Amino acid sequence: MNVIKFLPGFAPGQPHVTLGLSDNWRQIALLVATNMFVGGMIGMERTILPGLAEAEFGITSKTAVVSFIATFGLAKAGSNLLVGPIAQRFTRRRILIAGWLVGIPVPLLLIWAPAWGWIIGANLLLGVNQGLAWSMTVNMKMDLAGPRWRGLVLGFNESAGYLSLAAMAFLTGMIAESYGLRPEPFYLGIGIAAAGLAFSVLFIRDTASHLELETTSQAGPAQTSSSFKSNFADAT
Repeated sequence: MNVIKFLPGFAPGQPHVTLGLSDNWRQIALLVATNMFVGGMIGMERTILPGLAEAEFGITSKTAVVSFIATFGLAKAGSNLLVGPIAQRFTRRRILIAGWLVGIPVPLLLIWAPAWGWIIGANLLLGVNQGLAWSMTVNMKMDLAGPRWRGLVLGFNESAGYLSLAAMAFLTGMIAESYGLRPEPFYLGIGIAAAGLAFSVLFIRDTASHLELETTSQAGPAQTSSSFKSNFADAT
């Protein structure tokens, strides 16, 4: 007897839902590739912006130069904090797509920025992009893998994201050395953002049914719901 038929929301004709690597490796691989695009969005600017601040905007203060990193970090932290409650109202896939929609203007702003404030604004958007998109690739892979393989797929996610970040920082540095600080290095960012959005819209499927399967199988009389406030207190 197929237990999936008794899950809420199941309808005849829906694909069989299972947890683990063997049945979900294609979607997991697509999510790993998507997170490579997410990491690449950070890497495209990291080697360029310090030089751009001094060469084009006349900013020599090191504190002012690294302000874009602080802005990015604050935006990413806030997005990471809020994405959990948001994920309970909207699907993970929708949040992933929203993250890419926020990220699309980033390379364009970096190309056209007439003042340093535009760079700061671009990094606010980039922080939101990372908070939404990176978080969802993590959660969706863990949904698919189930409890047994959760740590492994998390390792895949982080390795792919940061390797891509390093590779993009290297590539944009080489491009900047040959062609200048902008716009050429940021053309890669346009391609990355477009590819990330296309992957998320065309190929990534939502994992709500996988999460529901795991939650249903683990439900018990002692299980109680938790609130954002209590989770925040526990994590802090």
